[in-house]
Amino acid sequence: MEGVAVIKVTNSLSIPEGELRFKASRSSGPGGQNVNKLNTRMTLLFDVKNSPSLSQEQKESIQRRLASRINHEGVLRVVCQRHRTQAANKRGATERFLEVLVDALKKRRPKRKTRISAAVKRRRREEKKRRSRLKRNRSEAVNWDE
Repeated sequence: MEGVAVIKVTNSLSIPEGELRFKASRSSGPGGQNVNKLNTRMTLLFDVKNSPSLSQEQKESIQRRLASRINHEGVLRVVCQRHRTQAANKRGATERFLEVLVDALKKRRPKRKTRISAAVKRRRREEKKRRSRLKRNRSEAVNWDE
């Protein structure tokens, strides 16, 4: 693939830049006239569902973990509007895309169920009894008739 830029996600996964689409739009927030005139915000779009670079397992993992960023057509959306130039925001969006993708593809260790020990349960019950006695003693100590 000579001449085609490739983004290395992990040691075993690279995505050709041709699979990424960028859209420019007006950025919000401060910036004076720059904000009103120039399309500096960059939105990176990546079609997870139809990507030939990803295995089925990777696609499922990404769609499960990034469900809030993926639309119903299976397109992942990453936005960057931090910088004042389109080029800087494009780099920022690409970097953020890499971070998000690497995190989504990380193998998670299964959660282990843990148990509360008998000693902890016993201490909790004793503390509850102590607080109960303390509060009961407060109400008994007050003599309202005098």
